[in-house]
Amino acid sequence: MSDQNTLDEFAYLASEAAAVGAAVPVHARVAVVTSEGTVSGIRWGTSTPEVVLLHGGGLNAHTWDATVLALGVPALAIDLPGHGDSGWRDDADYAPTTIAPAVAEAIARLVDAPVVVVGQSLGGLTAGVLAGDRPDLVRSTVIVDAVPFAPVDLPTDAPNPVRDFLAGPNVFPSRDAIVDRALSFGFGPDRSSVERGVALNTRVRDDGQVVFKHHLANLDAGASPFATDFSAVWSPLERATGDVLLIAAENGFVPPARVEEFLRRVPRSSVVRVSGGHNVQEERPVELAALLRDHLAAVTA
Repeated sequence: MSDQNTLDEFAYLASEAAAVGAAVPVHARVAVVTSEGTVSGIRWGTSTPEVVLLHGGGLNAHTWDATVLALGVPALAIDLPGHGDSGWRDDADYAPTTIAPAVAEAIARLVDAPVVVVGQSLGGLTAGVLAGDRPDLVRSTVIVDAVPFAPVDLPTDAPNPVRDFLAGPNVFPSRDAIVDRALSFGFGPDRSSVERGVALNTRVRDDGQVVFKHHLANLDAGASPFATDFSAVWSPLERATGDVLLIAAENGFVPPARVEEFLRRVPRSSVVRVSGGHNVQEERPVELAALLRDHLAAVTA
């Protein structure tokens, strides 16, 4: 696998489309300068997006590629602040309540709102903030394998592969070294999928060393995005006026008790359970696309 920075970010689309049995639509990198920094993303199709997609912590807009291809509707996949081609925050605060205003500003500039907002993990919690705080932008919300939680809910000795992965080295001799580490943590359905994700989520420094593009892997020693109290997201979620669908992964991060709490606290909420792990959009893109298609049909009928 090449360690060059000349990689075409859309070089994998043909194979991704073939894997899900879809055609590759018109697509382009877009960006807007918001009051809180640049927010970048990928626009799919020539019509106004019907869905906006927000990725999880440590990922980027490309995590949705296969799902968007299988879905087959105009879409906008956003790089959250601090991720992908979006700007880093000077305060390194990537709590959902902190980054939601910049995301909202980007949506308002790039989409004819209101729109269906889909988010996974950190992106799901950010979508939850938007659902309550910006009903003018959000028609309905789909949250993939995430519910609000406080640090006390996640003991430091509890298994958390994302936290543990990000707590490791932040400089690597090659992209293959990152792929090997990711596979050792159980990420990705196969090596080729992980290679794609790593290639699209890293850059090669002038000294030949490889680093992640996102800020979370480049924070000072001891800093942790998992110290954030995500329970603050409950308040906007409880104010949401549109439908809220929770997609919970069988082997994901949301235990049954939290699902029940979510259904109890969030109005107009429902849940669908799917097999697989936390990154549903990468492990089961066709199944997820079918669920999103059904949801879009229901809320736009």
